[in-house]
Amino acid sequence: MRSVTFDASSRRWLLRTPGTSYVVALADDDAPRCLHWGPALTAEQAASLPGPAASGASSFDSTAGEEELVSEVGARFETPSLQVVLPGGDRGIEWRHDGHDIDGGHLTLRFSDRRHPLLVELHYRVHEDSDVIERWTVLRPRVPVTVLRCDSAAWSVPALEGYRLSHVTGGWSSEHALGRTELAVGETTLTSRRGVTSHHANPWLMIDGGDAGERHGEVWSCALAWSGSWRVTLTRTPSGRASWTGGFGHEGLTWRLEPGEEWVTPVFAGVYAPDGYGEASRRWHDHIARHVLPRPDEPRPVVYNAWEAVGFDVNEANQRDLARLAARAGAELFVMDDAWFGGRTGDSAGLGDWWVNEERFPDGLSPLIDEVHRLGMRFGLWVEPEMVNPDSDLYRANPDWVLHMPGRSRTLLRNQLVLNFARPDVADWAHKWLHKLVSEHAVDFLKWDFNRAFTEAGRPGDPDQDRLWIDHVRAVYSIMDRLRADHPHLRIEACAGGGGRTDLGILARTDQVWASDNTDAHDRIAIQRGFSQVYPARAMAAWVTDSPNPLTGRAVPLRFRFHVAMAGALGLGGDLARWSEAELSEAAELVAVYKDIRPVVQFGRLWRLPYGVQYVHGDRVVVLAWHGPVAFGTPIAPLRLAGLDPDGRYRDEDTGAVHHGAVLMSRGLPPLTPNGAYASTLLRLRAC
Repeated sequence: MRSVTFDASSRRWLLRTPGTSYVVALADDDAPRCLHWGPALTAEQAASLPGPAASGASSFDSTAGEEELVSEVGARFETPSLQVVLPGGDRGIEWRHDGHDIDGGHLTLRFSDRRHPLLVELHYRVHEDSDVIERWTVLRPRVPVTVLRCDSAAWSVPALEGYRLSHVTGGWSSEHALGRTELAVGETTLTSRRGVTSHHANPWLMIDGGDAGERHGEVWSCALAWSGSWRVTLTRTPSGRASWTGGFGHEGLTWRLEPGEEWVTPVFAGVYAPDGYGEASRRWHDHIARHVLPRPDEPRPVVYNAWEAVGFDVNEANQRDLARLAARAGAELFVMDDAWFGGRTGDSAGLGDWWVNEERFPDGLSPLIDEVHRLGMRFGLWVEPEMVNPDSDLYRANPDWVLHMPGRSRTLLRNQLVLNFARPDVADWAHKWLHKLVSEHAVDFLKWDFNRAFTEAGRPGDPDQDRLWIDHVRAVYSIMDRLRADHPHLRIEACAGGGGRTDLGILARTDQVWASDNTDAHDRIAIQRGFSQVYPARAMAAWVTDSPNPLTGRAVPLRFRFHVAMAGALGLGGDLARWSEAELSEAAELVAVYKDIRPVVQFGRLWRLPYGVQYVHGDRVVVLAWHGPVAFGTPIAPLRLAGLDPDGRYRDEDTGAVHHGAVLMSRGLPPLTPNGAYASTLLRLRAC
C-alpha cells in the first residue's frame, strides 16, 4: 500500500500511516483544505468524503475552515498562518495550485500567488513505522517580500460536541505542569516570547472531545520542532469547529525575504490516537525514538553530576573524591559542572572565558579526566556557549557581540547577557572553542545550558534585525550538528535553567534533556508526568540528590528518590561525601537494579498509572509506584496494569510469584501501604 496517493478527479491526496489517514483537497479557489484526520480510510472511502465547504452562512462568517495554511485574502477571519506584504502593499496570498510531487511518503503541494511571483510549498511526510504526520512550509519569493507571520501548518479536527485542551505550563523548577481545560470559544494562544522554548509553556497540545482518558477516547495532538520563540493559536468558533495554527517566532516580528531566497519553517507534527492520552503519548514516543533522536537505541548512562555537591567551589581534589564515590555507586559518566574555567568563582564573572582555570586545575584537566577514565567512567563538562558575563575578558574585548539596542540599557539576568549567534563571527567563535575543548580534553559529554531569556534582542545596523530570533536558534542547531559530525563519540544533554529548552527540535541534536532543576522526588512526579505526555523516558534526565532537598527542604527516603528517578534516564547528584556508608551501599544496589531494568524503561512502551508508571519491553514488565504521605484511613485503589497479554502469565522476578495478565489488568496489584511517610515499590515481571 502506498503511503501517499492522489485522486485527480477530486483533486485530493490521501496520506496513510499504519493506523491513521489524512486527506487534503483543493477547494474551488485552489485553497488546500483538510477533509479528514483520523481513523484509517481506504482510497474509496477517502474519495467519498464531502468536498470542501464553499462559503460561510452569512457575509460575516469565514469561508475558510479546515484550511491547511490560513491566508489573509478573502473572507478568512481566523488567526492567519501566513501574513506577507508584497510589492505595492498587497497582503496574503491568493492560492493558485501549480502541481504536486510525491516521493515515497513525502508529499509536496506547490502553489503561487495569482498576482505576484511568490511560491509557497506545503510539505507532508509520513513514515511506514509511525502514525505521526510531519508538516512544514517553504516560501520562495521572486520579488522582495516582508513576512509578518509564516507558520509551519494549520490543523483542524472533526466537529465534536465539545473540545478539551491539554497542555503544560509552569516556571523555573516547576516545569511541565499538565492542565486539561475546556477550549474557550474564541482564540487561545500558547506562546514563548523568550527566545527559547521556555519553562512556562511547551510547544505541544492535545485536543479531545472532553471524554478521553488515559486508555479511551479520541485524541488529536501536535508538537512543534523548534527551540526558540514560538506561537500556537487555537480557534473555537461559535458554530462548533476547532482548529489551530502554529510555528516559530512570536507576534510583532517581521523580516524581509529577497528574490531567490528560500524560507523553510520547522516541522509542526501531528498524531491522531483512538485510544486516549496514553496511546497518543506512546505514538509520540515511538516516533521520537525512530525519527528524531540521533542515537535512539543507545542506553543512556547513569550520570553523576557534581553541581549540587560543590556548586562553584570546583577544584581537582574535590572532583577526584566525588568521582571515586560516584564510581562506587555505579555511575557510568562523571560530569563536572560550572566553574572549571576562566575566572569563574560565582555567577557574576568569567562566563565566556572558556579556558581551564589554572588555579583550580594546575596541570589542566587531563589528570582528572584520566582518573575518571581509570575508574571506568566517561567524562563530561558543563558549558553555556550562548551567554557571557560583562565581567569577562570576552565581553571586554567584544561588547558588541551581545544582543543589544543602542538606545536601551542592557538588562542583566543572572548577571549575564546573551551572545548573538545570528552573527556568523560569534557562532564561528563558539564552534571553534567547543571543537577545541572536545578534541583536546577527551570530553565524552557536554551539558549545554542556557540560563536566561532574550532581552533587547537587537543588532544595531541591521535593518532586518528581527531575523535574529530565528537565525540564533538555527546557529545553535548548526553548531551541535557540526560537533556531533566531527566527534561521533560525543553526547549532549540540553539544559536551560532546567527544562526551558525541551522540544522536538533540540531532541534531534541531543541525547537527553534536563527536565528541571528541581530534584525533589515528590515534585518530580508531576514534572515527569507532564514531560511524558510527548517526550520518551530515555530522553528525560532524572537525578537522585540529597535529603533534605536543597531546593524544597523536603526529606524523602533514598529508595523513594530512586524509584521516581528510575522512571527516566537515571542520574546521581548531591554531595556523596556526606552520604553515610549505608546510603552509599543502598545507592549502589539500586543503581544495579536500574541497570537491569534500564532496557525496559528506556526502550519499552509506557503506561501511566494512577500513582505510578509501567513499562513493557519484549517479555519484561517494570512497574514503579509511589505516593506521598496520606491521612489515616485514606483509601488507595489497587494498581491496575495495562498493555499485558490477558491470557499470559507473569512471574515476579524477585519473589517468584506468578500472576495472570487478565487479573493484573482487571483487579490489579495490592495498593501500597500508607505509612505516614513516602511509600514506593519496584516490580519486575517476566512473561512465563
